[in-house]
Amino acid sequence: MNLKDILSPDSTRVAVAENSKKKILELVSQLVAPKLAGVSKADIFASLLQRERLGSTGIGLGIAIPHGRLENAGQPVAALLTLASPVDFDSIDNQPVDIIFALLVPKENPEMHLQTLSAVASQLNQKDCCRALRQAATSAELYEAFTKDYEPNPCN
Repeated sequence: MNLKDILSPDSTRVAVAENSKKKILELVSQLVAPKLAGVSKADIFASLLQRERLGSTGIGLGIAIPHGRLENAGQPVAALLTLASPVDFDSIDNQPVDIIFALLVPKENPEMHLQTLSAVASQLNQKDCCRALRQAATSAELYEAFTKDYEPNPCN
């Protein structure tokens, strides 16, 4: 899976000033809606909220991967944000989150959903990647940091 196929530079934001999970998910919905013909911001937001109700997508180490499946999505799309200040995301390690990678996939392709989540989690599990994401000063740097190939160096 090439992460550049699902994430575009215009869907990355550095040092976002939102201070709640809900506001972050609303921003994600706004960023990805133009990429999904026939899918509204409200549909995207509802999908992300529905998944969060099942359990937090805060995976620990300051990272969250909110994701959802959409009826009318033709392809997977993503948004990547770093936060100006960490936000409580009900993470499994009870630590606030400062890196958000949001993923929306077609509902009719659960295998693609799992493969894409796995590729994203693998990238975010690289120490050098997370360090570069946190050091990015611009959205362009953030995009480049995430889509770069890293030598294996897991966080845990």
